[in-house]
Amino acid sequence: MNLSILLFLIGILGFVLNRKNIILMIIAIEIMLLAVTLLVLITSFSFDDNIGQTFSIYIISIAGAESVIGLSILVAFYRLRGNISIKT
Repeated sequence: MNLSILLFLIGILGFVLNRKNIILMIIAIEIMLLAVTLLVLITSFSFDDNIGQTFSIYIISIAGAESVIGLSILVAFYRLRGNISIKT
């Protein structure tokens, strides 16, 4: 449980501190989703419940889809503008 909380905090810090690099922001979101998945799995194993394990597989599939959609938008943005900088 402490590991999942630590991973979630690392993901939040990575998202907040790297506001200019979109790839690192996507990685930070993935770390947060995997931390939540780890917490769901830990509680599922402690309560001997199969629904939590099924839900964690659902979270992992959603995280993968989010990652693919984010990177495809990034590629389209790069083709349109020529760079992926988020500088305002």
